[in-house]
Amino acid sequence: MNRQKAPEGKFVSTVKIGPKGQIVVPKEVREMFGVGPGDVLLLLADVERGVALQPFSKADSMFLEMFPQG
Repeated sequence: MNRQKAPEGKFVSTVKIGPKGQIVVPKEVREMFGVGPGDVLLLLADVERGVALQPFSKADSMFLEMFPQG
């Protein structure tokens, strides 16, 4: 992993995909978002915008923002 200094509340790093398609979420990011072993992350993927991970506990508010009609 290649870690670089980022502004407060931000984190920049590269991660390597392992042989089983797994990645390691850096410790700093796990601490920043309060996630740990057993927690569920929501994976979002868009061909044009890329891939993002979000703690599943925040999914309700995110879905309401994305789909205000319900």
